[in-house]
Amino acid sequence: MTTPPSSRRVAPTRTLRDRLTGMLTTATVVLAVVLVVATLAAARLLSVQRAVTERSFDEISRADSAYAGLADARSAVLSYAMAADASTLGPFDTLRSAPDGGFGALAADLSGSGDVAAATAGRRAAAAAEAWTSGWAEPVVAQVRAQGAGSVAAAQVQAGQRLFDAVRDQASGLSSALRAERDGALHRLALYTQVLLASVALLVVSAVVAGVLLWRALRGWVLRPIDQLTADTRAVTSGDLLHEVTLDGPGEFEVLARDVEAMRHALVVQVQQIQASRAGLEEAHARLTEQAEELRRSNRDLEQFAYVASHDLQEPLRKVASFTQLLAKRYGGQLDERADQYIQFAVDGAKRMQQLIQDLLGFSRVGRLGGESSDVPLQDALDAALDTLSERIEESDAVVTHDELPVLRGERPLLEQLLQNLVGNAIKFRHPDRAPRVHVSARPAEDGFWELECRDNGIGIEPQYAERVFVIFQRLHAKDVYEGTGIGLALSKKIVEYHGGRIWIDGTAGAGTSIRWTLPGVEVERPPGPQGLEAVQPFPLPTPDARTPDPLTT
Repeated sequence: MTTPPSSRRVAPTRTLRDRLTGMLTTATVVLAVVLVVATLAAARLLSVQRAVTERSFDEISRADSAYAGLADARSAVLSYAMAADASTLGPFDTLRSAPDGGFGALAADLSGSGDVAAATAGRRAAAAAEAWTSGWAEPVVAQVRAQGAGSVAAAQVQAGQRLFDAVRDQASGLSSALRAERDGALHRLALYTQVLLASVALLVVSAVVAGVLLWRALRGWVLRPIDQLTADTRAVTSGDLLHEVTLDGPGEFEVLARDVEAMRHALVVQVQQIQASRAGLEEAHARLTEQAEELRRSNRDLEQFAYVASHDLQEPLRKVASFTQLLAKRYGGQLDERADQYIQFAVDGAKRMQQLIQDLLGFSRVGRLGGESSDVPLQDALDAALDTLSERIEESDAVVTHDELPVLRGERPLLEQLLQNLVGNAIKFRHPDRAPRVHVSARPAEDGFWELECRDNGIGIEPQYAERVFVIFQRLHAKDVYEGTGIGLALSKKIVEYHGGRIWIDGTAGAGTSIRWTLPGVEVERPPGPQGLEAVQPFPLPTPDARTPDPLTT
């Protein structure tokens, strides 16, 4: 016997839930960190990309446009100074709306964006443009308007050239600062792109590594224990009950393995108990078989004895009956009254004994001769039984009715005998105050059987005697009140049980009797009737009836 699993000390083991929780938590943290880095890199990448593609491009374009506007205004002023043609001052007139050439607005925007160097360069360019516009261009235009063409001296032109050179230098510095800022943004864009690509690659690698580790963990923590437990279980279910179920794995699987081991241990104990009791069962079965065979032999002997005894008793009884009848005929009236009474007792006893022997022979034949079963229309069987009882029906003024009766499976002579006994009993035990009325009906029962009923309006049967009347030779009335041998209902019960049915009584004293029984229909093979000990009932000796006069004391 194996050691009960409950007696072993089991070290605490981390459960599969704890292991998976720890592993998934670590993987989640790593992936979350990588994802956060990738998200930040992507956000910065978008920001820098927007600065490069939108802000830097716009700022450089504005700076270039401002310088080009100043250059156009200078050319317009020089042309006006030479020809005094007002139509040439269009670019200069445009410049008047922003004397700083637009560099001031650009410098303000650069200061708002935080680009200090570019903002400083923008302010310087705006100051140089303002100096050229107010310090040279506007005075020259006013001078030409007042003095006409050719009034501007060469020295004035050179002075204007120096101021505009300052504007060009400051504009060039602003452009250089803006392009330097753009180059820095491009560098940062490349850097954040690399960081983003590295983060995505790390995220992919981390996911792959996490998947591989998870698969290895599941294979080691789940698949391997399941395979081991399956192998152990199959070994046990294949018949090796001594194969111990052990498992080294997560806590849940160890608990399951311990439960399976406990079940195996309980099964081993039960098998050992069964094996221990098997010898006793086999011995008991052998004794039971021996006793059953003894009972069958005893029943056969008893049945044979009943038949032989009944058959052999008929000849001497016939002689006794003949001689007592002859004695009554020849010497009747020649002896005293007591002698005639004794002779009459002898004649009645002989007739009664003959009837008992005939009934006993009929009882012993049921189930012994083994007649052939067939489909029996119960209507025909009832007609045959009523034809046999026709004289008794006519004498008692009885009325026998019936419903539509089915076709049953059985031995026709026995079914006719059954109906004859039941209808005959109903007529015999009639109520003294009314003519007998007997009704036979049928209705389907379970498993292809039919339940039949023979109901009368006779004297009825007390409920406490409902079982006793089916015992052979049992009588509820004295023979001088109701004739008969007390074997009719016992014979009826034996016929019904021989066909696989059962019979019982629903009756109330004074309100008639209802005898019900079941028989198989044509679609049901007749089940075997009672065999062995139940095939032949014990024959109790009839007890003297209290109303039967004793010829020796009369």
